[in-house]
Amino acid sequence: MSDSTNLTFRYATREDLPAIVALLADDEKGKTREELADPLPDAYYQAFDAMESQSTDALPNKYFLAILGDEIVGCLQLTLIAGLSRRGQLRAQIEGVRVSSKVRGQKIGEKLITESISISKSLGAVLIQFTTDKTRKDAHRFYERLGFVASHEGMKMALGQMP
Repeated sequence: MSDSTNLTFRYATREDLPAIVALLADDEKGKTREELADPLPDAYYQAFDAMESQSTDALPNKYFLAILGDEIVGCLQLTLIAGLSRRGQLRAQIEGVRVSSKVRGQKIGEKLITESISISKSLGAVLIQFTTDKTRKDAHRFYERLGFVASHEGMKMALGQMP
């Protein structure tokens, strides 16, 4: 699995959840946050269904996948957000970017981000944003290389404990 030229993209289905959760857990931070079990906890299916119910053609809230051969090797959540700021312009939000540790370094993450930018533009978004953990220095360099600018300071507040 070393030829990323056969990479394809598609939106996730419920059946993809075990592979998505495996990708989310295949990460130094994700392995402490996710519960990769068989069967998956119902919370993942409930969250996926909630995302799907919020999604429309004009404003998707979907997991977007990179597929190499028949294996899911990358994912991210892509959400388009309507709002009043910036004169009511549409913005895109990226969350949960992951590439399988088996294929990192093959530009799959770059292609996944580039494709999500194209989708966002085609749907009318004028800005794309995300947060990344301050400790992920390699990720910061990666996103800067793709043209992203660390123009804002992100803040978060935990509102509850994970089960």
